[in-house]
Amino acid sequence: MKVVVDMNKCQDHGQCVFAAPDVFQFDDAGRLAYVTDPDDALRDEVEEAADVCPLQAIRIEN
Repeated sequence: MKVVVDMNKCQDHGQCVFAAPDVFQFDDAGRLAYVTDPDDALRDEVEEAADVCPLQAIRIEN
């Protein structure tokens, strides 16, 4: 699984951080940071994060 975030769309609302904290975090500057190739065991969390993103900026590729 590969996670792609369109950083041009992302406005750092943080819903993904709540849904999948092992994959999405805020960096020291308050910008979104994420793991691009998380373990497949986290797929459900990542799918939830993509679903709750208000701007639909998260894409999952296989």
